[in-house]
Amino acid sequence: MKAFWEERYAEEDYAYGKVPNAFFKEVLDRVAESPGRILMVAEGEGRNAVYAAQCGWKVEAFDQSEEAKRKAMQLAKANQVTLNYAVSTMDGLQLEKEIFDAIALIYAHFPKEKRQAYHRQLSALIKNGGRVILEAFEQEHIHKQKDNPEVGGPTNIDLLYTVEQLKVDFLDFDFIQLDVQEVNLAEGQYHRGVARVIRLHGIKKGE
Repeated sequence: MKAFWEERYAEEDYAYGKVPNAFFKEVLDRVAESPGRILMVAEGEGRNAVYAAQCGWKVEAFDQSEEAKRKAMQLAKANQVTLNYAVSTMDGLQLEKEIFDAIALIYAHFPKEKRQAYHRQLSALIKNGGRVILEAFEQEHIHKQKDNPEVGGPTNIDLLYTVEQLKVDFLDFDFIQLDVQEVNLAEGQYHRGVARVIRLHGIKKGE
């Protein structure tokens, strides 16, 4: 998969545009009074990380793609913000527990056999009272792809999620929002059309 993403992000245009994901923007705008330290997971070309930095968050991000980082840093420079961006996989991530006020997973799809472990690994990085923000394609999205391949998303159903899976993966969270929606995506070249997505906004429970 690394080669796939290197090729996609090597294109001159930003594959998913330069504008932040609508749900991510909505949540950040709602909690604008309390920016802190945020980790952007599988961040790609930086559209969401740059927006978080513009909102006053201290942004750390990672992706497995060198080209993704290059484009993200280019976008950050154009917007006069700072990102701490690492090239890494989930398995290569080395961070202390409970250091982030928020973690965002915007279309960060993990293999079925690793999904729960990765989500719990990320959850451990969040402080009590911190938040997780996630938007991902739901399993029934596979039918949207058949109607319109331009809508994007993994074509392997094992990489798509269900609400029930995420409830278990994020057991340590109270959910402000966790639902399935059909949304009209207009994110660059590869997310175009009506998609079936899960939107999750949760607060980590205290001990």
